[in-house]
Amino acid sequence: MSGIDVGEELGARAAQARALALLRIRGRALAVAILPTAAAVVLFAAAAQGHLGGPVWDGVRWTLFGVAVVVLLVTAAVATSVARARPAVSPTVPVPEDGAPDLYRLVRDLAARLDVPAPSAIELTPDCDSWLEDRTHRAARSGPQADSGRRGAKGAAPVLVIGSPFLWWMRVAELRAVLAPVVAGTGSSAHPDIAAARRFVRGLDAAVADAALPGRGAVRGAPLAFVGWIARLLLRACRDHAAEMERCVAAAASMRAQTVDYGLRIAAQEQVGLAYAGWDRLLTRVALPAWRMGRWPSRLDAGVVSALTELSRRDRLADGFTTRLGERPACDLLEEPGTADEAASLLAARLFHGGPAKSGPDWSPVDWQQYPEEVVDRKWRTEAARLNRVLDSLGAPPASAPAASASSSDPTVPTLSRVMEHLTAPGGAGGRLAAGIGAAVAGEEGLAPAPGPAQPAAGAGGPDPLDLWGPDPLPLFPLQPPRTGTELLADHVVAMVCCAAVDTAGAAPGLDWLDGPTLLVGGERRADLASPVLSLVEDGDPGPLRTWLAEVGVRSDKPVRLV
Repeated sequence: MSGIDVGEELGARAAQARALALLRIRGRALAVAILPTAAAVVLFAAAAQGHLGGPVWDGVRWTLFGVAVVVLLVTAAVATSVARARPAVSPTVPVPEDGAPDLYRLVRDLAARLDVPAPSAIELTPDCDSWLEDRTHRAARSGPQADSGRRGAKGAAPVLVIGSPFLWWMRVAELRAVLAPVVAGTGSSAHPDIAAARRFVRGLDAAVADAALPGRGAVRGAPLAFVGWIARLLLRACRDHAAEMERCVAAAASMRAQTVDYGLRIAAQEQVGLAYAGWDRLLTRVALPAWRMGRWPSRLDAGVVSALTELSRRDRLADGFTTRLGERPACDLLEEPGTADEAASLLAARLFHGGPAKSGPDWSPVDWQQYPEEVVDRKWRTEAARLNRVLDSLGAPPASAPAASASSSDPTVPTLSRVMEHLTAPGGAGGRLAAGIGAAVAGEEGLAPAPGPAQPAAGAGGPDPLDLWGPDPLPLFPLQPPRTGTELLADHVVAMVCCAAVDTAGAAPGLDWLDGPTLLVGGERRADLASPVLSLVEDGDPGPLRTWLAEVGVRSDKPVRLV
């Protein structure tokens, strides 16, 4: 037996031992629950045989009988609540087999090479991760997300969840190498003790979460609180064993997967790190500004390829990675990659921003070709308009423009000069304007409609990819913490400068795949605007910004077009 086989066997045995420990905890809890009943049975049997007679023992017997009945009823209620509690299910985009036969064939071939059961289904997640997820809990099967296929059968293999950015950035061989240790985990999932232990822990976790939901009232909330208390006690007893079991399962799966594409997996893991870096930049710098404008980029996964290619070009450590692009991308394994990309992009908007579940007048998709005009330019002009509204509310005076300017005496005319003079005046760089901007942004975000109940994704075929969320509040994973008033003010001044550059200096809005909205002057990206604006906002020093405006040819005294 090779060292790999020995390591895998040891890991599997350790996982089974931890699973048995979890099941013993369940057994001990059941034993404690039936102990009064057993004692009552012994006393009544003794009385039937003529032992332990008399009024004292009769009182003990009937008292213990009442306690046993109460304990059994409570145990049944707790067991029913745990069984009916719905475990957390990851929001994903289902991939039906007829929509990706090549991908299913690849995964099944991989499972056959690893000698493990094939996953029961494949789904996508808008994140740089992949995992196996069990969907066999009876409460999960009874929900709307359950289908009539293999997933709902007891003992079925878990669902394989694949990070959608991997499909677009990785090549087919790289994806197979990355998925090998994940698919290998289905072997442990098929073990009855491990599967039972996982169901036990997931049921307890679901019961705790169910008991913590607000708005139940005293009548219904008190029993659920008691169930949650019992479940928390059991979870605390299970925590170490469950964590060690999963660690051993992962170790065993990793050892088994070393027999498949091990050398390629090392190189593929480098692509995982690169994909994560590019995906994070794309979401925070590119997608988030669009989401805040009520638009959702409908081709995020295609965009990550452009972002990662640009990152590879800029980063000397990534030299040579772009040569991979000549190989077959993993997204070719899908019959309609555009449809899957659109569904995953909408799911990403819901998870990371909390947008509605379907398109509407205030929540519409945008293509990358339309992004500069429909997102960047609109973002700048919306923020510039907000900045001028706050200046009006503060009673800011008009800019001291040349006498030839007919609008110089009108304080409502939006000019960059007015903004700069207000921030340069004594006390102008204090917190009043920043506080006003922060309050205006908070008020507008507060008036935004809350995300409605899950609806089918526009253009997505097959099962509803969004019906797994229910009424859970979104976003589940916000990308950025709330911005401070100073940060918001700096963003709004940058927007005002960009609007003036577009209107008076022939500049244009643009898209940088790694940095998001950008200003193009003469077709070239200008990334040197942030520092002069910060000098103005934080220090009240307009010198660096005036130098920048003169270099670009921006007329700060000319009116700026707003939305």
